[in-house]
Amino acid sequence: MNLVKRILFWLLLACALAVFLSPLLLDFITSLKTEGDIASFPPKWAFVPTFEHYQSVFSSSGYPFGQFFLNSFLIASIASVATVAICLPAAYAMVRYGLGSKRFFSFIVSLKLLPPIVFAIPYFAMFQFVGLLDTKTGLIWVAVIMNIPLTLLLMVGFIQELPKEIEEAAVMDGCSPTAILTKIVLPLIAPGVAAAAILTFIFTWNEFLFVRILSDVKAMTTTVGSTLFIQAYGIRWGDIAAAIALSVLPPLIFTFFVQRYLVKGLSMGAVKG
Repeated sequence: MNLVKRILFWLLLACALAVFLSPLLLDFITSLKTEGDIASFPPKWAFVPTFEHYQSVFSSSGYPFGQFFLNSFLIASIASVATVAICLPAAYAMVRYGLGSKRFFSFIVSLKLLPPIVFAIPYFAMFQFVGLLDTKTGLIWVAVIMNIPLTLLLMVGFIQELPKEIEEAAVMDGCSPTAILTKIVLPLIAPGVAAAAILTFIFTWNEFLFVRILSDVKAMTTTVGSTLFIQAYGIRWGDIAAAIALSVLPPLIFTFFVQRYLVKGLSMGAVKG
């Protein structure tokens, strides 16, 4: 019976992997085809691979894809650090000092449940007024604000798991609240903090809606930059496929190397109500 369960488990896992990975595989295959092979019907599965689309992505005039990559990396990196830096002391104050009611905490977390389009027009109007349209600073602020609810929820759960006795002993030894947070609490929940930062990085890298509305070429990231190959005179499918493959590669590599920290951090403990 156990053997049957294991076989069923691996079959279901294989099916799930096929569902999620098949679009990526199809995109990668498309990026290696010529425009003629892409347009052929029925689709060609036997073809001579070419890297002309990858070369075209970086050499097309008016499409600084290298700059898009740099923008994505800077925005995602700074946003992940800033989000954690804001949420860690806020969560500690909520848990240990009772700052903010449960209703306030629930309100902040519930903002994550709203569709992002609700915030898009207000952000556009506000950024237009203060001059932050098409700037990396504006996109970083949006990324931080949109990721605060989930990060705060995770941080509160991590801190609630810590025994108060450790902090009480530190207080008796003369530690200040800041020292307790940075020298005792932070090292103990470091895997959880890393997991929150990793999730924020991935979510920010994959952001499309706000980047599309709040930026132009100057602050554009790879997710939106891939759509620039949809032009009035036609769609450059091969270039789009190559751009998407390049956009997906960094977060995949990043997640592969940090997955143990992500799993360890997210499994630190359940959130208490």
